[in-house]
Amino acid sequence: MVRAEAAIPVRMRRVAVVAPERTLRESLVRIAEAGCVEIDLPGDGGPEVHGPATRRLQRLRGEPARAVLSESPPDLDALERAGRADLLAGEAQLEERLGSAVRHGEVAALAGWCPETEVGTTAARVAGVGGALVPLRAPRGVDPPTLLTGARTALRTMPVRRSFTPLVSTYGTVPYADLDPTLPAGVVYVVMFGLMFGDAGHGLLLVVVALLLRAGRPRRTAALRSLWPFVAGAGVAATLAGVAYGEFFGPTGVLPVLWLRPLEEPTRLLATAVGLGAVLLAAAYAAGIVNRWREGGPAAALYSTTGVAGAALYLGLAAVAGAAWLGAVAYASAGAAIALTGLALAGAGLYAETAGGPGGAVQTGIQLFDAVVRLGSNVVSFARLAAFGLTHAALGAIVWDGTTALAGQGPAGVVGASLVFVVGNVLTFALEALVAGVQALRLEFYELFSRLFEGQGRPFRPWRLPVEHVLGPAPAGVTAGPVRKEQS
Repeated sequence: MVRAEAAIPVRMRRVAVVAPERTLRESLVRIAEAGCVEIDLPGDGGPEVHGPATRRLQRLRGEPARAVLSESPPDLDALERAGRADLLAGEAQLEERLGSAVRHGEVAALAGWCPETEVGTTAARVAGVGGALVPLRAPRGVDPPTLLTGARTALRTMPVRRSFTPLVSTYGTVPYADLDPTLPAGVVYVVMFGLMFGDAGHGLLLVVVALLLRAGRPRRTAALRSLWPFVAGAGVAATLAGVAYGEFFGPTGVLPVLWLRPLEEPTRLLATAVGLGAVLLAAAYAAGIVNRWREGGPAAALYSTTGVAGAALYLGLAAVAGAAWLGAVAYASAGAAIALTGLALAGAGLYAETAGGPGGAVQTGIQLFDAVVRLGSNVVSFARLAAFGLTHAALGAIVWDGTTALAGQGPAGVVGASLVFVVGNVLTFALEALVAGVQALRLEFYELFSRLFEGQGRPFRPWRLPVEHVLGPAPAGVTAGPVRKEQS
C-alpha cells in the first residue's frame, strides 16, 4: 500500500474552513501555522482586497524578506511606526483571505485543498479556537492541485526522492491524475549521465562534491544541500561506468577494462545506447498508457498516440526492424500487423479531435506521418549516450597522451606533465559534466516525459506563514513584551 501511494501524487481533499466570525482570524492563524491548506482566493479579474494593513505596508515602500503573522490582533499603527513590514505583510495576506470568505449570519467559510493525511491533524488545530475543517466533495471538472511525494514538507520523505523532485518540476507540474515519475526519472537520469561521463576518477570527484554539499560546504551552496543524493547518484553511476570502461582520469591503466574501451569498440557502445533507449521508450509508453487511463478512461488510453495506439505502433515497428536484422520474415509480418493496428487506432483518435471532412483527414495523415518519423528519431536520439561517452574518453586520452609525452623530458617535463594532467582533467571534468548533464536532461524531457504527460497540472501552494507568539501580556502593539518566533 505504501509503495502504491508513493507512485502517485499526494491525495488531496476538498475542505472548507468554517468558523464563527469572531474566531475566524484565530482559525486562519492556525491554518497558516500548520502550512498544509491551500485556500481559494479570487481569481483574475476578481475584486482585490486592500485593507488597512495593505495600505500601511504600501506606505512603508518595500516588501519584507518574509511575512509573519501575529498570534493576536496587532495594533497596525504601532506596527507601522515600528517599521514591522514583516507583520504588516502577514496581516495583509490575512486580510486577503478574510475578504474572500463567504458569510452567512455570524458564520464565515473559505474553501480550499488539503492533503488527505493532514485533514485530521489540521482539523484538531482549528477546533482548538472554535473553528472547523470540513471535508467536502470535490467539484466536477476541477482537478485538485498536485503535490509530489518527494516535495512534501509536512511529512518526512526519502532524501533521494526529494533530491530528484526538481528534475520533474523543472519540466512542469505533474497532472493530479498521473503517476509520479520522480524516483524512476531520477534513476534513469543518473544512469544516462554515467554512460556519458564514464570515468572512475571523475565520478569519485562528483561523490566528493556531493559529500561537501551534504556538509553545507562551502556555505554559499547551502541552498543546494538537499540535492546531494542526486549528485552522489550521478557520481556513483559515472564511477561504475568508468570501472567498466577501464577509465580513471583517462586511460591511465590504473583500472582493467571490465567491459569495453569506448574508443576501441564504438559500434558496440552505440548498439548498447540505442538498445537502452528502446527499452526506456517502451517503459515510457507503459506509463503513458496508465496515465491516459487515469486521465480519461479506457477510450483515452486506447486511441492516444501516447497510449495503447502509440505503444502498438512502436512495438510493431520495433519488431519489424528486429526481424529485418535477424532475417525472420514471420516476425516481420506479425510486427507489421501490430504496427498497422496501432496506426489505425491512433488515426481514429486523431481524426476524432479534428473538425472532420477532407481537412480533418489530411490533418490526421500529417500527424500520423509525424508520429512514425518521430519514433525512429526518438530511438536514434539515444545514440548521443554513446557519442558523448566517446567524447569524454577521447578528451581523457588526449590529456593522458600529453601527460606521458612530457613526463619523459626530464624534471621540467615532469612539471609540465603534472600541469597538463591536472589542468586537462579539470577542464574535461567541467566541460563533460555540463554536456552530459544537459544531454541527459534533453533525453529525459523530449524522448520520455513527452510520452508520460499530455498536459500539466497545477502545483499545490499551501498558505504557510510563521506565527509570532506573545509569551507575556501584550500591550496595544505586539512589538513590546517577550516574544518568540516559531517557524511552521
